[in-house]
Amino acid sequence: MSNFLFIFAGVLMSMGLRSFANPVLFKLGSLGILGTSFLAGYLLTGRWEIGAACGLAWLLLPWLEILTRVRETRLPRVKPLRHQVPPSNDIFPDLASLTEELEEEGFNQVEDAGWNWEDDRQFFRLFYKSDERLQASICLVDQNDFAFYYLSFSSRSHDGTAWTTWNYPFSYSMKFSPQFRTNRLRGDLGVLELIEGHRKFLAKSGVSAESVLPAKPEEMQIDLQKDMEKQIDHNLAVGLLLPEEEGMVRYSWRGMFFIWGQFLRDFLRFS
Repeated sequence: MSNFLFIFAGVLMSMGLRSFANPVLFKLGSLGILGTSFLAGYLLTGRWEIGAACGLAWLLLPWLEILTRVRETRLPRVKPLRHQVPPSNDIFPDLASLTEELEEEGFNQVEDAGWNWEDDRQFFRLFYKSDERLQASICLVDQNDFAFYYLSFSSRSHDGTAWTTWNYPFSYSMKFSPQFRTNRLRGDLGVLELIEGHRKFLAKSGVSAESVLPAKPEEMQIDLQKDMEKQIDHNLAVGLLLPEEEGMVRYSWRGMFFIWGQFLRDFLRFS
C-alpha cells in the first residue's frame, strides 16, 4: 500500500508543478511525470527495465499518431484562402470579445478568410493598425474535432522579412522559412500584453518604424497565402515534406522525426 501512496503523491506533485506558468516549475513537473512513471514500473514489478520502459513510454507515445495519422496525411501544396463566414458563437465563443479588444487598441477589421481541407479547417480574421503598420489576426484551427485559437501580430520589413509575435500554443509542425521570424509568447497573455511583446521584439531585433513596410489591407489575404506557400516550399527544400501527385505533399521520415522532436520540446517546454 505504501508504494501506491508514494506513486500517487508523485503524480499529484508532478501535475501540480505543471499547472504553474513558471517555466522552471513546469519543466520540473514534466520530469516528475517521467520519474513517477519509472518508479511505478519499478516499485510494482521490482525490475528497473520495466520502470525505464514506463518512463520512456511517455516520450514514444506520439509515434502512435505519427505512424497512423501523420504518415497517411496528404496536404495540398497550395491552399487558397477565400472569404469565409465566421464560425458560430458555439464553435468560437471568444471571437467577438477578441475582435472588440483589438478594435479598442486601434485595429481595423479587414477580412474574414480561411481554408478547408477534409477534416482540417482554419479561419482567420484579419486586422490592420495603420499608424504602426501592424497587422494582426485571430486564427481558429479545427482539426478532427480538436480546436484551438491563437493571436498573431506581424510587421513586414522592406527586405521581405515578416516579424511575427504570437501565442500559438504548440511547437510548430513545420520549419519556418528564413524570411519568417517568430516571437512565441505565453497563451495566457492578453491582447495588450501581446502587442507590447511585439513592440519589444521589433526593438530587440533592431527593426525601426521606418523599415516596416506599410500594408495594403486589400492584399493582406494574398500576403498570408503567400506566406503559407513559402513555408511549404521551404519544407520541401529541406526534406521535411515530399511532393506527391496532383499538387499534394506529405511528411517524409525526416519530417516525422521533426514532429516528434517538437512534441518533446512541448513536453519539457524547452521552446
